[in-house]
Amino acid sequence: MLAPEAVTQLSPRLSLRGRLYLFSGAILILFAINVGTSLWGRFARNESSIAYKEAVTAAQLTAELEQNLQNKRQQVLVLATLRETTEEPLDAAALDQAFADLAIIGERLRELGGFGGEDLEAYYRRLHDSVTMLIEEWRQFYEGYNEATLLPDVESAVSYDDTQQRLQELDQRQSFVAVQRANAIDATITLTDQITVIGFIASIAITLALVFAMIRSTNASLMRMKRGVERFGSGDLTYRIDEQRDSGEIGDLARTFNEMSTKLQTAIEEMNTARADADSANAAKSMFLANVSHELRTPLNAIIGYSEMLQDELGDEEQINREQFHHDLATIIFSGKQLLTLINDILDLSKIETGKMQVSREVFSPAGLLVQVCDALSPLLLQNNNRLTLDIDKDTMRDMNSDRGKLQQIVTNLFSNACKFTKDGEITVSARMSKDALIVSVTDTGIGVTQAQQDRIFEAFTQAESNTGLKYGGTGLGLAIVREFCAMLGGRVTLQSQPDQGSLFQVTLPADPTSVPAGA
Repeated sequence: MLAPEAVTQLSPRLSLRGRLYLFSGAILILFAINVGTSLWGRFARNESSIAYKEAVTAAQLTAELEQNLQNKRQQVLVLATLRETTEEPLDAAALDQAFADLAIIGERLRELGGFGGEDLEAYYRRLHDSVTMLIEEWRQFYEGYNEATLLPDVESAVSYDDTQQRLQELDQRQSFVAVQRANAIDATITLTDQITVIGFIASIAITLALVFAMIRSTNASLMRMKRGVERFGSGDLTYRIDEQRDSGEIGDLARTFNEMSTKLQTAIEEMNTARADADSANAAKSMFLANVSHELRTPLNAIIGYSEMLQDELGDEEQINREQFHHDLATIIFSGKQLLTLINDILDLSKIETGKMQVSREVFSPAGLLVQVCDALSPLLLQNNNRLTLDIDKDTMRDMNSDRGKLQQIVTNLFSNACKFTKDGEITVSARMSKDALIVSVTDTGIGVTQAQQDRIFEAFTQAESNTGLKYGGTGLGLAIVREFCAMLGGRVTLQSQPDQGSLFQVTLPADPTSVPAGA
């Protein structure tokens, strides 16, 4: 019998449906064995009843045949004696009756042969031969009875005593075979009864064991699910149900639960990350607003202050200092351009984010553009006492078909950025053309940035440090615009930098951008 522990170890590997099928199949097999044993016992009892009836019938036929032979023998002897003394013939009715009696003896002999088997065949054959010869002798006796000359000697055939002896041998053998058969059937009945009782008890025991094992294994699986749900409900999203211990429906449920836990944990982590990013973005935007306020306030104060000074000077009747007047106007114009640049940066970034920024291509000389930008921004060099080196490889330079305005803004933002973060240093603007690309590099000896800062320096509203904007100026939009414009023109921008050693910004743009879709 299978132990409950063994079934418990086996059943978790099966599905719940498989367990039900297994246990139901086992119970059905046990039930079939019990039914089969019961039917076997019933068949044995039927065989016993049939054997008993056959034995009784065979005994009756043997006794009847013996009595018929005895009666017919006596009748023949009496008739033979009468025929010798009286010579009185038999009438037709008596002869017919005599032949009918012989027919009955033959019929009983055939009926007796139907109860014979292999064990009785030899005995029955000897009896059959003896009785047949005796019947034939008696038949000849009756046929020649009315003719004295044809009357046979009834004592000359097979002896009646020999026939009786063979009949007794057959009867004894029949009794012996019947006893053996009865004993065998009784043994079978006893065995089937024992098997039935044992099978019934075993069926009950195994059924209880299977039910216990199924309840135990299923309850263990459900308890694991319950613990998982409880741990999950308490906030432990890292807990996982051991899905390897179950298969089928419960295993699928465990895997689904684990997948749900993983997805929920991932979603919460993503939400926390998004929250942190949102907080960082809010902080960056707050810093951006502070920087913008500072950037706006400085040129506006300059414009307002110098405008008031010019107004006072115009109201003064004394001679106007033209040199000072020219300097004040230049300051107002420069401050206004600063405001315009800041507003343009904000507007450009807004257009980029909304997808409204367009690429307008034209054929132009990138070398001439670089010279123009450096000349226009030369005052920025003087603010921090920087020196400029312009290195243009004229041998490789040629015209290109691209957006002149965006390339100009890219170089302007990079140049302005280098001037802003470099003091008493060197700024180098170099350009060359490869087979299919324009490569512009802006190198400075400024403050530089760390690797961690490089990863986010091209993000909008972001600067290397939180106080960079207040210390050096700027809004954190310039490099973000550079990256977006480079992407729109089918190029890229890279950065190499070391803290306190300077930075190298390199822009690579297609020289033949007709293969790059606008806005790509």
